[in-house]
Amino acid sequence: MTYFSNDIRSEFGIRVKQLRARSGMSQGILAYRAGLDRTYISGVERGERNISLHNIERIAIELNITVPYLCSDERFYSEAAYLRKDFEIPFSKRFVYNVDYENKIIAWQVNGVLSGQETESLGKTILSVLSHFRKGEVRAFVDHREMMVNGEPIVYSPDVAEKAIKIQERMTEYCDQVAVLCNSQYMMNQLNQITQKSGAFHKTNHLFGKDHEMIDQAHRLLNFAFNTYTYIFFCKSSFILVCIIQSFYRDHSLLS
Repeated sequence: MTYFSNDIRSEFGIRVKQLRARSGMSQGILAYRAGLDRTYISGVERGERNISLHNIERIAIELNITVPYLCSDERFYSEAAYLRKDFEIPFSKRFVYNVDYENKIIAWQVNGVLSGQETESLGKTILSVLSHFRKGEVRAFVDHREMMVNGEPIVYSPDVAEKAIKIQERMTEYCDQVAVLCNSQYMMNQLNQITQKSGAFHKTNHLFGKDHEMIDQAHRLLNFAFNTYTYIFFCKSSFILVCIIQSFYRDHSLLS
């Protein structure tokens, strides 16, 4: 469903500003990447431009989203993200992971923002773990629900997105299936576009909804079998990953 008031130019401009801000882009960066002038983007965001369909598509491409999502009704604050203060929490608390070597499961969580350099570090860690497995046998569980700034969802910045594509290109050969818990429809739409570019789309499921529904769906997608109600739990308040894996069995006859 789309939602715009009678002043469609103003509503569309606010929408562009919100999505740009949550992806950490300035007007200048978005303009440069879309091949437009910064004053043009400024005019669009102020509702002063009759933007063409072609330029709407160019903006959507650089935001890593589809045109229908650009015109959808999900709303955010327009406060900029990826500011210096957003990186004050140590990287070791913004990225946490756990590995179950026996059952070939890797799980990780990102809290808050990541820089491009930190994304490279994350990728090196994950790829180092994956190198201990045979290709195509790992199930990955990723939690991006806490990618937030001031209580509002954020998505990948352009730098992070470009690094993520390179990481996914190498990851996909090791993974059988990947489930990603998203913080918004925006993130789900963006990650769908990113995995299309990396070639990981056919193995990756981006989920958004109520927490318990996402987790249950991730379990089904990843074919987790368990003898009691078992789940991968992420402690949001302390940014600590707690991986509770009691017993995963491939032989369902062992289930109680």
